[in-house]
Amino acid sequence: MSTETVNGRPDDHMRSLTVVALTSLSGIAAALVSSALAGDAAQATVGLYPLAAAVLVQLPALRLLGIDVEEFGLKDNLYVAFMTFAFWFVTWTILLTAGTAV
Repeated sequence: MSTETVNGRPDDHMRSLTVVALTSLSGIAAALVSSALAGDAAQATVGLYPLAAAVLVQLPALRLLGIDVEEFGLKDNLYVAFMTFAFWFVTWTILLTAGTAV
């Protein structure tokens, strides 16, 4: 254990933090836009468009932030999509349940 080096760990850590921060903030922003576009659950299909846009915009945004997305595999891409969906779903559910209008 004590002979292991820590080369590359700060870069990997910053990469992970950047991906997690972008996916969570994108999901929350997509939920706010969904709430503004589709005020109630009856217009739920309109509320899916911001989610799709948030997922599609993230890979170019990560590339702009200096993350090498070419090395992303299927697991990484599914992680980005799922985390965005999860934050979008929870945030929009809270907004719909509370009856708030954005």
